[in-house]
Amino acid sequence: QVQLVESGGGLVQAGDSLRLSCAASGRTFSSYTTGWFRQAPGKEREFVATINWIGGSTRYADSVKGRFTISRDNVKKTVFLQMNSLKPEDTAVYYCARSLKLGATRRYEYDYWGQGTQVTVSS
Repeated sequence: QVQLVESGGGLVQAGDSLRLSCAASGRTFSSYTTGWFRQAPGKEREFVATINWIGGSTRYADSVKGRFTISRDNVKKTVFLQMNSLKPEDTAVYYCARSLKLGATRRYEYDYWGQGTQVTVSS
């Protein structure tokens, strides 16, 4: 069993920054991939970024490239999502999730999910 807990969401203005955290507990995390997804009201949950725990390679959605950075702390079993230059269209509930597939970007490739944290960006 794996537990994932997100934190760091909030209400900010356009152009501001936020850093989200995803803390993992339970079974060892070191050999898996962690991803961030987001879901805006009335929309499908979409991929944001992913990082492999071995090697640390990353992938990003085109909509966040150059603005968001995903990173990890293997010792603390925590993944971070640094979000800069936030836009109103980044408003969503952000979820972290675990996948057994390296570089996974599809929802069905992830088997454990956190409860989500709300990010609201005002214009």
